[in-house]
Amino acid sequence: MDIGTLVTRAGHRFGDRVALEGGSGEPGQRRTFAELADRVTRIASGLLALGLEPGDRVLDLQSNSTTYVETDLAIRAAGLVRVALNYRLHRSDWERIATDSGARGLIYHEKFADDISSVREQVPHVVVVGEGPETTLDGLAAGATVGPLPVRAPDDLCGLHYSSGTTGHPKGAQRTHRNWFASVVNMTQDVLGGPPGPDDCYVHAGPVTHTSGLFILPFLVAGARQIVLPSWDPQTFLESVGQQGATHTALVPTMVARLLSAGVTREDLADLQMLGYAGAPMPPEQMRRAHDQLTPHLVQYYGLVEAIPPVTVLDAADHERGLTDEPDLLTSAGRPALGVELAVVDEDGQRVAPGEIGEVITRGDHVMAGYYNAAERTDLSKAVVDGWLHTGDLGRLSERGHLWLIDRVGDMIISGGYNIYPREVEEVIAEMSDVGQVAVVGVQDADWGQRVVAFVTPRAGTQVTQDQVRAHCGSRMASYKKPKDVHVLSEFPLNSTGKISKKELRAQLQEGRP
Repeated sequence: MDIGTLVTRAGHRFGDRVALEGGSGEPGQRRTFAELADRVTRIASGLLALGLEPGDRVLDLQSNSTTYVETDLAIRAAGLVRVALNYRLHRSDWERIATDSGARGLIYHEKFADDISSVREQVPHVVVVGEGPETTLDGLAAGATVGPLPVRAPDDLCGLHYSSGTTGHPKGAQRTHRNWFASVVNMTQDVLGGPPGPDDCYVHAGPVTHTSGLFILPFLVAGARQIVLPSWDPQTFLESVGQQGATHTALVPTMVARLLSAGVTREDLADLQMLGYAGAPMPPEQMRRAHDQLTPHLVQYYGLVEAIPPVTVLDAADHERGLTDEPDLLTSAGRPALGVELAVVDEDGQRVAPGEIGEVITRGDHVMAGYYNAAERTDLSKAVVDGWLHTGDLGRLSERGHLWLIDRVGDMIISGGYNIYPREVEEVIAEMSDVGQVAVVGVQDADWGQRVVAFVTPRAGTQVTQDQVRAHCGSRMASYKKPKDVHVLSEFPLNSTGKISKKELRAQLQEGRP
C-alpha cells in the first residue's frame, strides 16, 4: 500500500472531520481530512511539475508544524524519496547528507535560509516555506494542476533516513512503502493496542522527524485528530492534553523527567490514554514515578533507523506486572511486535540459549531495503544478511520472548579483561533517589585498557556527590564494574533526537572537561 493512496482514502472516508491542527504558537492552522488530502495532492503535483521525477531525493528542513506533516506526506505521495534534515544538526551534516543522497530537491523553512544556503546552491529544485527567492510552498500548491499521482509498488523507495549525529560518513537507511505500512500495522496493533477512535487525538510533542512521526499514518488512516506542537515545554504540553483533549503522545525519557520535575500530576493528564516513550532506556525508578505521578498507561517501544519501529513493545500490562510482581520486566524492551521476527546470536551467527547475551538480529517488512550507496562502502555491506538485520545491539531473550537490551556492541567496556555493560552500571546508579539522569562511558586507561566513568545529574531540589555514587555502587556491584571516576553535571549534552550524547561526554573527557 503506497502512502499517497492512504492519504486519498482518508480524505474520502473522513471528509469534514478535523485531521490536523497546530498547537500553542501556531494559531489558525487546522485542516479537515478532505482539506489535508487536497493539500497533500496539490503539493505532490506541484513538486512533479517542477521537473522532479519519481525516485528523486528531496531534502526537507523544517521544525514541527502542520506544514511539515503535509510535506512529509506529499513528497512520498509524489513517488519521491523524502530525506529529512534534522534542524538540530550542523550545516556541515546537511551538506554531507545532501551530497551522499544525491538530492535533486529541497524544501526548507524560511528561518533556515542562511544556514542552508550552501545546500540550496547544489540542488536544482528548491521550495521555501514562507518567504524567499524560490517558489513558495503555498504558491506551489495553489498553482498546481492536479492529476493522477504515480502509482508506486510496495518495494519502491519513499524515504532515506540518516542516523542522528551523522559525521563524515553518513549512513542512509532506505525505507520503502512496504516498511511504512508494516510500521502502521505494528504501531496500531502493539503500541496503540488497536486502532484509534474518532474521539482520540495524538499530540506531537517531540520532533516529527523522529519518533513522533511514526504516529502520523496510524492516526491518519484511523480518522483520528493530530495536534503538532511547534516547540515543547511542560506548559504547552499540558495545554494540548488538558485543553484540547489529546489522548495519546510519545516522549523521550528526558521529556518525561521534565514533566516529573514540573510537578505534573495524573489529574493534569486525566484524558491521556497512552504515554509512549522511546529513544533511550528509562531507569526503573523514573518509570515508577512516571506511573504513579503521571499515568498508568505507559508503553515503551524499541526500533532503529534501519528497522522502523516498533521492533519490540513493553505494553501497559507489562509495566503493571513489572511494578508489582516481576520487577525485572521494568528493564526489558518488551516482546516482538506483530510482524517482527527477533533472535539473539553469537559471533558465528548461531542462536544462543534463552538468557544468554548476543547480538540482536531482526527480520520482517519493517527492515530497511539496505543502506544507500552500500556497494561502495564495505562497512555497510554486511548489515543485512539473508534478510536478517544485524542491529549492533547486545541483548538477551527470555523464554517468554521478552528482550533485554544490554548495550551497543561498540559501547561495551573491556576493563582488565572483563566485559562491562554501561547500561548495567547505569541501572544501579539510577536506583539512587537523588539521581535524576545517569550515563556511563568507557575511556582509555593505561593500566586497565579502559576504565568506567559515570556522569550524573541530581534530581530537582536535591544534591548528589561523587562519594555517594561510589558508595552506592560499592554495595551493589563487583569492584571491577564500579566507576573509577564520577562527574556531577548540571545538565547533560543531548544529541539531535533528545538522547544523552555519549559521544559529547567522551569528547569532554578527552579535552579535560568537565
